[in-house]
Amino acid sequence: MKRIMITGALGQIGSELTVKLREAYGSANVLATDVRTNDSQAAKDGPFEILDVMDGNKMAEIAARHQADTIIHMAALLSATAEANPVFAWNLNMGGLMNALETARDRNAKFFTPSSIGAFGPSTPKDDTPQDTIQRPTTMYGVNKVAGELLADYYFHRFGVDTRGLRFPGLISYVTPPGGGTTDYAVEIYYEAIKNGSYTSYIDRGTYMDMMYMPDALQAIIDLMEADGSRLKHRNAFNVTAMSFDPEGIAASIKKELPGFTLSYNVDPVRQKIADSWPNSIDATAAKEEWGFKATYDLDAMTKDMLAKLETKLNKQNA
Repeated sequence: MKRIMITGALGQIGSELTVKLREAYGSANVLATDVRTNDSQAAKDGPFEILDVMDGNKMAEIAARHQADTIIHMAALLSATAEANPVFAWNLNMGGLMNALETARDRNAKFFTPSSIGAFGPSTPKDDTPQDTIQRPTTMYGVNKVAGELLADYYFHRFGVDTRGLRFPGLISYVTPPGGGTTDYAVEIYYEAIKNGSYTSYIDRGTYMDMMYMPDALQAIIDLMEADGSRLKHRNAFNVTAMSFDPEGIAASIKKELPGFTLSYNVDPVRQKIADSWPNSIDATAAKEEWGFKATYDLDAMTKDMLAKLETKLNKQNA
């Protein structure tokens, strides 16, 4: 990767990925694009352009002007948001993906887009979910992700586009606020632990889901994109994970740092139904064997870092 273009660069992953890629490859070589702008590092500390991913012509024009050799397509609606507006989610998630793939094909560029544990469904094995298994999701977001995995495979086999992707679990970060995902409770709980010493979870006790701390997710993207393509048998949907826990588990980890923290429940039936359709834990053996995936943060290490970084962030905001 030498000249990188990112769509959805101000989203949950994109905002942090843009900063990390600029540090690694040079600020001028990483173009951030999004449908809006803000005062974040991703928008202000390097090249940035407004782009609606539904506009394929403008996407192609911007990529050509930037001389992009890598397209990282992050623009999408997340699970709970997509379920609230499924037609718009299909049009944005799939139309934007098709435009990004066509742009990569036109430029003979490397291509990355994330998939998700949402690509699995209630008939998928719940524990140690295999890399290759039945995928019959019952949400629009999940349908989009399965279709996206297949579409990226198609562009590799049909047109030779060097497509790559990861099936992300829930991602936890102190940088960007939650953005409408089912696993967002695992971010909100840290904010509320510091602000109020308590949290009311919309996900029920005993609901296990895979999670990963954002630094590990960002490094996984870079490691996959820099990996020897000849070693990749599963190009577009590598299972990756770092930990699996339920709300009680993350609360117990927080209590090690903040002993007075309390957890209660007010279950959201929509997001609970989505969570119940996802795996309890997934098997990342293929990613480890094919390109050396390794997560560095477990739950307690993540909790310690999240609380420290969030406390600093919130103190600055309140100063």
